[in-house]
Amino acid sequence: MAALTLATLYTGRADALNHAGEMAGNLVSLISSDLSRNVEIDDLSLKAMVDGAQQPRTWKLPPNIRDAVLFDRASTAVYLGGAFILDAAGRVAVAQNKVAYPPVALNDRDYFVAQQDSPNVGLYFSHPYRSRLRDGKWSVSLTRRINNPDGSFNGIAVLAIRLEYFQSLLSRVSTGRAGSVFVALGDGTLLARKPYVEKAIGMRVRSASFAYMQSHPSGSFVASATVDGVERMYSFSRVPGTPLVAVVAPAVDDILSPWRERSLLVGTLTLAFGTVFVAVSWMLAFALRDKIKVQEQLVRWAATDALTGLSNRRALDASLNAEWARAARQGSAISVAFIDIDHFKRFNDLYGHAMGDEVLSAVAGCLTEAARASDVVVRYGGEEFAVLLPDTDAAGAIATGERMRKSVEGMTHFALLKGQPAVTVSVGCATRLPALGGAPRELLLAADEQLYSAKGAGRNRVMHEISATGSFAVRT
Repeated sequence: MAALTLATLYTGRADALNHAGEMAGNLVSLISSDLSRNVEIDDLSLKAMVDGAQQPRTWKLPPNIRDAVLFDRASTAVYLGGAFILDAAGRVAVAQNKVAYPPVALNDRDYFVAQQDSPNVGLYFSHPYRSRLRDGKWSVSLTRRINNPDGSFNGIAVLAIRLEYFQSLLSRVSTGRAGSVFVALGDGTLLARKPYVEKAIGMRVRSASFAYMQSHPSGSFVASATVDGVERMYSFSRVPGTPLVAVVAPAVDDILSPWRERSLLVGTLTLAFGTVFVAVSWMLAFALRDKIKVQEQLVRWAATDALTGLSNRRALDASLNAEWARAARQGSAISVAFIDIDHFKRFNDLYGHAMGDEVLSAVAGCLTEAARASDVVVRYGGEEFAVLLPDTDAAGAIATGERMRKSVEGMTHFALLKGQPAVTVSVGCATRLPALGGAPRELLLAADEQLYSAKGAGRNRVMHEISATGSFAVRT
């Protein structure tokens, strides 16, 4: 769950950055298109002004008609600060708005010097300046050269564009809390910026980021600003037909802010659900473990005698069937011994049931000690016990029965009253070869018969059938 969530969140982060890059690229394209279109319109007006100014007859027309010929198209320019014809000395020869400007020479402006020095400049886009004709307002000028009939310099046609045009264009762009958008000349001179900082207008941007923009026509990259250290995604494009560069730079933090909020929510929910899932899994695991333990305990209780700790009759039946089948496959013998405590009822009557239980437990311990590890000792019922002897022939069964009998007889601390002998047991054994046929129950019945024979013969002895014909061997 965590891996899938992290992969999804990482993909979401990349998608957010890609989407922001696409949006910034689209904004740059729109800004560039608007600038290019308006510069193209202004250039058409300039060409018309140059064509009219270079015609000698234009200057012979009445002033109203002359101005209409020179400035007809220029009147439609957006944020137009003024349209002028400057003479070869840089003074206003004629202006569109018919205002009487002071005799100020503008021959020191970069746009005038560039046109004066070269007849091949064409359209010139000036650096920003504070106008001497319009109360120091920030402007840029688009100019074209006016020639005499012999090709010599005769002045320039000027369209002054207020910088408010660029600022109003950028004001419609959403930059986010820490983003920025700006328009600059190719050399880095800033024309407009959002957020607006007046003292930055006209300054030249000097940074590695802008150096990259100068060497590429368009593109997108992420970098930290040298001014404020904010990491931004810069999308830029050169405006066709102009020296302008349009740049949209949203802050990476602003771009990723919605993604971070979603990631925090999703991550928290994933952590919570994962924790609950793990906790529930552990609870289920512990519950299942406890259930298995209880089931195992119930199985043990179902197959175990509570008093002696020995297996019970149910366990004997299961073990006998399994060993019988194994002996039948291997061709080996299998034996069973039945053991009964002699005169146990009388012992109970003399000492009580509590002492009788102690005797039963003690006898169970003697039988277990005398048996082999592979033998199965069970409490068959009451004071009767049974021992399953796998891989044991008649002689082995008799020997095992005798060991058990002697072990019980040695418990002198349970002697009866009035000089009665110690606790003793009678043992009846039977042996079969399952490979010759028969059933496990027949073996139990045969051993039980030998037990009754041992009791009838005087108790405290071991008896075993010699053959299936019913003759016996008696050990005392």
